[in-house]
Amino acid sequence: MKSMSKSGLFRELPSVDELMRRNEFGELIQEHGAPAVTDAVRSVLARLRYEIASGLVDAKSLHLALDGLTVAVERQIRHDLSYSLRPMINATGVILHTNLGRAPLAQYALRHIAEIAGVYSNLEFEVEPGERGERDVHVERLFQRLLGGESRFGDNSAGPRPVVTGEALTTEAVGTRTIVLNNNASAVLLALNSLAEGGEVIVSRGELVEIGGSFRIPDVMSKSGATLREVGTTNRTRVTDYENAINERTRLLLRVHRSNFEISGFTEQPSIAELRDVAKRRGLPLMEDLGSGALVNLENFGIRGEPNVLESLRAGVDVVTYSGDKLLGGPQAGLISGRGDLIGRMRSNSLFRALRVDKLTYAALEATLLAYAKREYDAIPALKMMRLTAEEIGRRAEEICKQLRSPKLKVEIVDGESVIGGGAAPSSVLPTCLIAVTCADLSADELAARLRGCNPPIIARVEEGRVLLDLRTVFSEQERLISDALSRLGA
Repeated sequence: MKSMSKSGLFRELPSVDELMRRNEFGELIQEHGAPAVTDAVRSVLARLRYEIASGLVDAKSLHLALDGLTVAVERQIRHDLSYSLRPMINATGVILHTNLGRAPLAQYALRHIAEIAGVYSNLEFEVEPGERGERDVHVERLFQRLLGGESRFGDNSAGPRPVVTGEALTTEAVGTRTIVLNNNASAVLLALNSLAEGGEVIVSRGELVEIGGSFRIPDVMSKSGATLREVGTTNRTRVTDYENAINERTRLLLRVHRSNFEISGFTEQPSIAELRDVAKRRGLPLMEDLGSGALVNLENFGIRGEPNVLESLRAGVDVVTYSGDKLLGGPQAGLISGRGDLIGRMRSNSLFRALRVDKLTYAALEATLLAYAKREYDAIPALKMMRLTAEEIGRRAEEICKQLRSPKLKVEIVDGESVIGGGAAPSSVLPTCLIAVTCADLSADELAARLRGCNPPIIARVEEGRVLLDLRTVFSEQERLISDALSRLGA
């Protein structure tokens, strides 16, 4: 085909009106509507103009592209009208995978969201008196049951209810209140602003953490209006360092849980009891940012060294901040539990309204807490995944391997480790069984990319030239999708 100049190539392009009058585009218009088809046509033509201007197409390739305009427009419509946020299969073995949405919600939560989202609800309405209410009430009674304390909602004449925290913890933290915000960063911000604005907050240098998304404790403290007072060294901080730093501007003692790293070797850190005693002697509140924050004793799930909210409150911490979508296994939320008078100050802060959550978060959180109250821990996906044994996972892996019959694929089951993720329990690993896959025609990276190209995408690990699939984080109904995808790739 004779070469053409760029101006000649541009003249070959049809107009939007011309394309819209074609018979094959009439079917698209009938299915998707004229506005959507028009937008798709303009996008396809704009892409061709860019490729012509960039010298990426010649006369031959342009005519091939023009012959396939209908297909290109259909593909563009599917792209334009599809959801960006979509389901994935997490075969990485990282339970609280931040990039994949952290904790999956319990079926209880999904049903309650569906029940509340499409209709009006009593979010801030008291039905019996017919008056405006407070949205806190929907989770307050459950936090009272799980963490103890007198409720300011409803009758508490029978006394505090039993605490539900797993097998080992049963003591109540009397007088505890809890408020809900949109994430743990906002919880820390509100707590510091309410309790220490214009004053100093004392914290160990070894606890000035940074977590995902460049969230740094010193930065959020600066935004809160409080001044950071560092004490101790990176690896060693003593209780006397806190005591010696207290002055007339001190408003708060802060302890930050090292949720995403560990310091080992020549180290020292004051206990909560020591900090509590200093805080009480000097009339100061003690706050702990747990970050992840569990509501059960995780040692029963094979995870050691990760504190839970009740332990902190029992030890004398006045205010605890933690996340809803990590070890708790619920929706994204920032939770603040602690002394009623201090929580009251936060609730009256104008920032609280700016940072509070909506009805869908309350619905999901209420349903998650109900599962705790019923001790139905396996109803919470993240907790169930933690409880799975390597033997259980191995049996599931064997069933998938039996279904794969391709000379191109080499599949074997190997021992491995799962991790908690989400900045929680950095030193804890859970023994697991992995499906290790190699393909004769593809490198490990290429095979992983093909799996990501499936619908839904399958996200796996690549190590030592193999694709590794950990079924700990795969739901049982997704196993067939994995075996089908591998079978297609093997074919």
